[in-house]
Amino acid sequence: MTELALRARKLDASDELAELRSRFVLDDVVYLDGNSLGALPANVPDRLQDVVRRQWGELRIRSWDESGWWTAPERIGDRIAPLVGAAKGQIVVGDSTSVNVFKALVAAVRMAGDARDEILVDATTFPTDGYIAESAARMTGRTLRPVAPGEVRDALTDRTAAVLLNHVDYRTGRLHDLPALTAAIHASGALAVWDLCHSAGALPVGLDEHGVDLAVGCTYKYLNGGPGSPAYLYVRKELQDRFDSPLPGWNSHAEPFGMSPAYTPAPGALRGRVGTPDILSMLALEAALEIWDDVSITAVRAKSLALTDFFLECVAACTEPGRVESLTPEAHDERGSQVALRCADAGKVMKRLIERGVVGDFRHPDVLRFGFTPLYVGFGEVERAAWVLGEVLG
Repeated sequence: MTELALRARKLDASDELAELRSRFVLDDVVYLDGNSLGALPANVPDRLQDVVRRQWGELRIRSWDESGWWTAPERIGDRIAPLVGAAKGQIVVGDSTSVNVFKALVAAVRMAGDARDEILVDATTFPTDGYIAESAARMTGRTLRPVAPGEVRDALTDRTAAVLLNHVDYRTGRLHDLPALTAAIHASGALAVWDLCHSAGALPVGLDEHGVDLAVGCTYKYLNGGPGSPAYLYVRKELQDRFDSPLPGWNSHAEPFGMSPAYTPAPGALRGRVGTPDILSMLALEAALEIWDDVSITAVRAKSLALTDFFLECVAACTEPGRVESLTPEAHDERGSQVALRCADAGKVMKRLIERGVVGDFRHPDVLRFGFTPLYVGFGEVERAAWVLGEVLG
């Protein structure tokens, strides 16, 4: 057994989160793509069986009240809240991340006022966020200016209405400085909108602590909610009375069953609701979130950093010098929970890795991405993944 394999065994033996692996449906592959789609929590199939057969099949329409369907968006939002550092009553679950980005950004611009005519957007963002920001700018008569996160401070002016940023870069795994950037945005008089898709469930966020105005995120990555599981919208408590959604719907009406032709928004985070909740996927997510009941996000972050540190060390030991280049920062305060490696023929390399039982993903044109979900990834798997990568590249 190699020195790295021995170290991996010792690290696994001392891992306080190791028992959580049994709560997921996993096989013998090394699954390092939880930053795209989390693994299936073992309790979800039986919960969905009950939702479909009993709640829908037997109770039918009665389940809106008797099974708690109607209150699911805010109830599940309260489950997510501690994972992103938010008090209850500020998160509502529903719609996709894209739709919630639109709601949050347009509402932020409206709250900023007419005198502020510019929106800043992360120039390195996931494409959809950029598309939506461009559309929101056109609709609100603002100018859109893409800037790199490191350039935000210098780009802020008294014209800035809102800034849309990613907490973690989806390509490289770089963690951006949410506290400092939020403070700078507020100092300019603008509002901060954060996309948490690649950080929620992997590291502490601190939305309330750092005064974030609005935030959005998906639930199918590190939160393991399932493919297409609903996203969420955070609206800071102090802003909820001013939150003017560009998508008012009957579900966010103060009297949803009053069927009034005039719209009166519901109080609190409920203003973020739009139409009928997607109950099947929402209740699958609720079941998945039960895994977090006794899990510390601080412990998750500590293991995440240990996993990514060990992977980078193993890759250096198992591959020829210069064969791959890490795009992920070494500094812990600049790293999310993934490692991105630049590699010639990356698409072919990832295909061969998957054939060998190491599942990551490929981003055009030359990036191998490996996501580390501390709830079910162990150190032995990390060592194995690096060893297989070395063989494939060799």
